[in-house]
Amino acid sequence: MDTARSTWQPPLIWRAAQLLARVVVALVARLEVSGDVPDALRRGPLVLAANHISPFDPVVLAAACRARGVAPRIMATGGLFRTPVIGAAMRRAGHIRVDRGTSAVHQALDDAAAAVASGSMILVYPEGRIGLDPGLWPERGKTGTARLALACGAPVIPVAQWGAHEVLPYRAPKGLLRGVARAVWRRPVVRVHFGDPVDLTGVTHGTPGAARLATDRIIDAITDALVPLRPDEPDRPRHVDPGRPADTSRSHRRRPAP
Repeated sequence: MDTARSTWQPPLIWRAAQLLARVVVALVARLEVSGDVPDALRRGPLVLAANHISPFDPVVLAAACRARGVAPRIMATGGLFRTPVIGAAMRRAGHIRVDRGTSAVHQALDDAAAAVASGSMILVYPEGRIGLDPGLWPERGKTGTARLALACGAPVIPVAQWGAHEVLPYRAPKGLLRGVARAVWRRPVVRVHFGDPVDLTGVTHGTPGAARLATDRIIDAITDALVPLRPDEPDRPRHVDPGRPADTSRSHRRRPAP
């Protein structure tokens, strides 16, 4: 088989959207991208696992991936796909619909597994929602990302981001105009870091507890990558969004290094 021909290629509409994302981010913030995706992993299969702190995250990550020359398929909430224009663009770009809280959520994992098996790079949010930790540290993750990676034998690269919460409020579109105006005036720094592949040594797909163990390692890796992005905000963020609820029920406790 000619793997170069069979590997999924990002459509032009997705490449164009990434370029647009870079323009949008440049208008409201200063983007700093560090780390990279190793050359050996760029053709996939690969899972990028990112923390989720703001409705603006997808735009930031699209811009950061453009800066690093990669175009992952994104596992995104079904609400986006139900939007007339955006939904059509998401489908044409090859992104994967996730209908959380419904029986159809399992279809998303099947679709993602098929995409990874075809050589795609997938971008996922292991937390499964915009985090509500009071300190905006990664929450305890859902096991779907780990099960996907283990089942397909795909490496996982942690992607940490910080600053997007200063652009759009948690309850956007409520407060959207005020948030954007504030960002244009203050131009916050938005940082994204691509970390080293997560060490999943000793974690075997299908064994009891494997998915949870791998999930915790993925969240640990994202947390480790996030630490240097917020050196002056080790506990709580300086920017406090009054519309963001706090929830400590899913706080993540870091596992000791193996």
